[in-house]
Amino acid sequence: PVLWLITDGKPGHRNQLEGLRAAMERLAGVRGYWLDALPSPQAFGCRLVGRFPPGDALPDPDFIVVAGHRTHASGLAARRARGGRLVVLMRPSLPLSWFDLCVVPMHDPVPDRANVIRTEGVLNAVRRSTLHDSGQGLILVGGPSRHHGWDASSLVDQIGQIIASDPGIRWTLTGSRRTPPDTLDALRSHFGDSISIRAAEETRPGWVGEQLAVAGRAWVSEDSVSMVYEALGSGTATGLLDVPRSGPSRVAKSIDHLVSEGMAMRFAQWRTAGRLAAPPRPLDEAARVAHHLVAVLDGRGPAR
Repeated sequence: PVLWLITDGKPGHRNQLEGLRAAMERLAGVRGYWLDALPSPQAFGCRLVGRFPPGDALPDPDFIVVAGHRTHASGLAARRARGGRLVVLMRPSLPLSWFDLCVVPMHDPVPDRANVIRTEGVLNAVRRSTLHDSGQGLILVGGPSRHHGWDASSLVDQIGQIIASDPGIRWTLTGSRRTPPDTLDALRSHFGDSISIRAAEETRPGWVGEQLAVAGRAWVSEDSVSMVYEALGSGTATGLLDVPRSGPSRVAKSIDHLVSEGMAMRFAQWRTAGRLAAPPRPLDEAARVAHHLVAVLDGRGPAR
């Protein structure tokens, strides 16, 4: 199968696309081609005339996959020009009926339709690992967002208790693009001599996945829902660092669901239980979506 993967260049969106591409590769030996999204006005113009110049030299696609609002118009133009089925990896900003398949996280409200697949979290490129080392731990820290506030001192206190609970573990900590610089400064001041700390800018693409593959346990600040799902996808025992919530939100609802299912453990629960437990079931949503796409090609699943 031929996959066109249209990207807006954002690392999180590219990670979703790569997760599905890799799952399709394992399942069906897919040929994947990466294309940059056109500016939306140009893309809508290309759609009107039935052309998509970025794909002129490529074979016709079986699937065109887009992630990020800025990629939608390019996906529509590409399908009009070259055919194939258009797959969007999010709740789209355009009508659902404009896409052949919408892969939407459960925490995003959309009506039930034949062309909607609901997933636990967004897709990612992390695979379940059998190499977890009980002597290694990973801490993933996010930052303030429209769904969460931020309390650096509380975060430092939680991490301090986690590190002190088992001095034999080798801890690695990294932030995200949202992590305030003064939070990293505080973490380095408190723990710089005892754990390895890296800013997000100091890591290469795929580095977090590599760390999760060997970490026997991971702690993720609950605002970083995508990194929470990456940790669960690796199969490692996953804890949630408390950060203030701005109020009820779809992100908070998603985290609460994971806790209720026993997939992840809150900091207060860990203090009571004394240990983190591995997720009770595997989480590989990219593979599940890939199986659906292959079924569509084989005529065993709905095209829309």
